Amino acid sequence: MSELKSRYKVVIYDCDGVILDSIESNYIFYNRVMEYLERPPLDRGDLQARQVLHTYSFNDVMEYFFAGDVCRDEAFAFAKTIHYRDLMPFMRMEDGFIDALDRLKGHAALAVCTNRATSMDMIIEDFGLSGYFECVMTASQVANPKPHPEPLLKVLDHFGIEPHEALFVGDGAVDMQSALAAGVPFISYKSHLPALARIQHHAEIVRHVFPME
Repeated sequence: MSELKSRYKVVIYDCDGVILDSIESNYIFYNRVMEYLERPPLDRGDLQARQVLHTYSFNDVMEYFFAGDVCRDEAFAFAKTIHYRDLMPFMRMEDGFIDALDRLKGHAALAVCTNRATSMDMIIEDFGLSGYFECVMTASQVANPKPHPEPLLKVLDHFGIEPHEALFVGDGAVDMQSALAAGVPFISYKSHLPALARIQHHAEIVRHVFPME
């Protein structure tokens, strides 16, 4: 594939729901907070809550559940004691992700733009992703996490490129909204969100990056 020219300079990936299937670990995390407060576990049939806990930043999720709650500060304090590695056994990498990165690497730069705050470095190490990403943008590095465009704009600034020269792969409405606001073409992964394209497997990303594929 060395003779092919990429139509994008940078391919940017969301983490949860795109790199990792992490929904179970997210439920476990927030249910531990509920258990600590002696409250019932989250209703898995509540699709709005599911979307929030899976796509928004930690602070935004906690505010969604505890804004105005007398236990808000206690909930925040306890949540910050839960360690990422306690949740790692409940995460798995999405099929074909490493293969897709191997095909793209050297033809387009690779980046991550996630609403995770502190665990991304450990995820990269633990899942064998070291050396792939030239930029990893997390919620802890911005004033306004997704759906605000700031995280994607900072990725663009890092590479010194225009919005149309990047491609963002995400699975949630916050990803789509961030991409739209930043002017970055959006690929919807395993979702029916409006997008440049919708894909079900990471191998499909290659044909959107290389015109001849």
